[in-house]
Amino acid sequence: MASVQGMTSTPRWFSENDENHSQWYIDRFREMAAQGADLAGEARLIDAMAPRGAHVLDAGCGPGRLGGELHQRGHRVVGVDVDPALIAAAGEDHPGPEWLVQNLAELDLAPREPFDLAVMAGNVICFVAPGTEPEVLAAVARHLTPDGVLVVGFGMGRTLTVDEFDAHVAAAGLRVEQRFATWDLKPWTADADFAVSVLRRA
Repeated sequence: MASVQGMTSTPRWFSENDENHSQWYIDRFREMAAQGADLAGEARLIDAMAPRGAHVLDAGCGPGRLGGELHQRGHRVVGVDVDPALIAAAGEDHPGPEWLVQNLAELDLAPREPFDLAVMAGNVICFVAPGTEPEVLAAVARHLTPDGVLVVGFGMGRTLTVDEFDAHVAAAGLRVEQRFATWDLKPWTADADFAVSVLRRA
């Protein structure tokens, strides 16, 4: 698995999926887009939160559907993912943003200007290497402006509970400012099956 050589630990994206999974994932979203599925729900929220023409980091961007939509809405987008196959698909399907292969736990985008907002959608936090969640959150947050926001969404019953996530947030020097049950801002409840958390520096 050449794509993870040199990493201190292997992201779950690689360790829990076979070599065909990346192409399956790419094909799945291409097919959904061709069928007219609404794939822009996360982007609508991020667009509403961000200033016009914002510098946005799509952390764990996958094949680029979110970052590509934000680019279409006038934002300056950098997308980062650990999987070279997904980054190649992002560049092919969504030209415009800058797409980069990097491990989020070791993220280094210097000397680029700080980002106004970062987003980790698509259960990204559930696919990082076990135990690196605080490092990932802290690494992404280091690339934000002083008042920048990190928005993280993930489903319950995968690898994290909300309490565990909140512990990682605190360990990363961040705090939960708001939490919703969906990307269209339905209220959070303890029995929700998804969490969208808005994070800022503590």
